[in-house]
Amino acid sequence: MNIGVFVQPPSVEKGVQHAREFAEEGFRSLWMPQIFGLDAITALTVIAHEVPNIELGTAVVPTYPRHPIMLAAQARTLQQVAKGRFTLGIGLSHQMVIEGIMGMSFEKPVRHLREYLEILLPLVNGEAADATGETLSAHIALDIADSTPVPVLVAALGTQMLNVTARRAQGTVTWMTGPQTIGTHIVPTINEAAQKAGKPAPRVVCALPVCVTDDEPAMRAKAGEEFQVYGFLPSYRAMLEKEGVEGPADVAIVGSASAVKEQIEQIFALGATEFVAVPFAEFDRTLETVAELL
Repeated sequence: MNIGVFVQPPSVEKGVQHAREFAEEGFRSLWMPQIFGLDAITALTVIAHEVPNIELGTAVVPTYPRHPIMLAAQARTLQQVAKGRFTLGIGLSHQMVIEGIMGMSFEKPVRHLREYLEILLPLVNGEAADATGETLSAHIALDIADSTPVPVLVAALGTQMLNVTARRAQGTVTWMTGPQTIGTHIVPTINEAAQKAGKPAPRVVCALPVCVTDDEPAMRAKAGEEFQVYGFLPSYRAMLEKEGVEGPADVAIVGSASAVKEQIEQIFALGATEFVAVPFAEFDRTLETVAELL
């Protein structure tokens, strides 16, 4: 099974430490978000240099604050260090963040994604970008030697986003999306769109909170508190409703070691190609259990 771990370290040094530990335990990959802390690409560049035996990814870097030329340059620089081990995960973020915090327009997000990928993808593949859009344009090539192409995943959940992603990128990376929604919506939608476009079957990377515990009710309550904000963000709210659950606590993978293993195995059976554990609460026990699946 292709299983990774999601981390949000307080320092680059701590990120290097985590990466070494996860690599020793057999995890395939380490993923970092770009939220309001460390710059994920900078941190992963250092980790790539210090820890050579684990794949790395962002889940995800918001697109609006970085022009695709700049993000492509960052991604290819990281890939030069990682020697092909890096996957760039990107996402639109959310209207309340882009407009409310950054003061940028969140108008027509699907158009934004199309125009962004029109520039980003050729550049991360070592080609020139020649695109003129309504909001984004680029006529440029990057001179970055010894950098292999960078696979791009999009945090696509809705049907339109999945269709665009299937035609252009290498797959999707999901968050707060339950197993039934993975199996009945995400996987069939993106696979059908890729097939129609004559593209290979996309990667479907599923990330969820995980906790191995003897007190499932208490840890589900903790998940509800720790991840409650995701129950209010429209894109995740739509996936929770599609799953038929009330909130994040209901899609968190929580329970005994055997129950957690069974739930992760189910996600693969429903069509996910990779799983990323987001451990909370009982970290050591949780990671030890998930590592047993490798």
